[in-house]
Amino acid sequence: MNELKFVKPEKLSIKNHPQLNEKWVQERIAEDPSILGLGDLQLKDIEKIQPGAGRLDLLLRDPETEERYEVEIQLGATDESHIIRTIEYWDLERKRYPQYDHHAVIVAEDITSRFLNVISLFNGHIPLIALQMRLIKIGDQISLIFTKVLDELALGFEEDEEGPEADRDYWTKYSGMEIISLADELLKIIHNFAPGFKLKYNKQYIGLAKEGMANNFVWFTPRKKCLLIEGKLGKLEEILNKLRETGLDVTEYPKWGTYRIKFTEKDLHKNMEILSSLLEKAYKASLE
Repeated sequence: MNELKFVKPEKLSIKNHPQLNEKWVQERIAEDPSILGLGDLQLKDIEKIQPGAGRLDLLLRDPETEERYEVEIQLGATDESHIIRTIEYWDLERKRYPQYDHHAVIVAEDITSRFLNVISLFNGHIPLIALQMRLIKIGDQISLIFTKVLDELALGFEEDEEGPEADRDYWTKYSGMEIISLADELLKIIHNFAPGFKLKYNKQYIGLAKEGMANNFVWFTPRKKCLLIEGKLGKLEEILNKLRETGLDVTEYPKWGTYRIKFTEKDLHKNMEILSSLLEKAYKASLE
């Protein structure tokens, strides 16, 4: 067996390189998004036009959870314009496609301490990930290495994070009485095993409260033609498998241990038993 030989890599600057540039980095990531270290992501779009706001460098997706990653690349050190552009593109995409979870990703050669101090003010409100990239050379070969220096904080649903209150009229005007009535039907199911809960209307979703205290073991997000049930169950494969068998549109988010079910009035009446079981298990899990 040949003895392994240690070779010290040479660190290069992409910004000052005579042949390489941002387009080259973009192409390498597009060829294999897994090099970012964010999981087995796939390329969704490249240089995606943002109306009135330029082009998004890369849009990546997780094929299992359908989460989206809005990626912006910068050579050299991070600056204010790059931060603003990254957040702006993330915000545009999440507003255009609210059915997905979105993550803002900044990739730069130098993540400065000033940048970390500024961006930490947003973290917890904006799901932001910062990756520092290094171009290294060993012999006549080069490679890119990405290091996560800032990870997003999981957003919760505690009382002080719920956001501004809305009311029933707010959601009825948005989705129509038929969709809001589905939330009423689900509340009736909940009362079978957990009486006393009421719907709590917020501008982002409809939660649950009992005796004035929020307890969002599930929450509901009205859409124009359907209602989304979202909750946290962990890994209850039996329930989730049954849901898939019904033909309901079910999305899992393993990173957060949550799920999302899209359904209509027809779906509710057709799958009353399985939905009742799901809601009850979510409630019991919240008590553990």
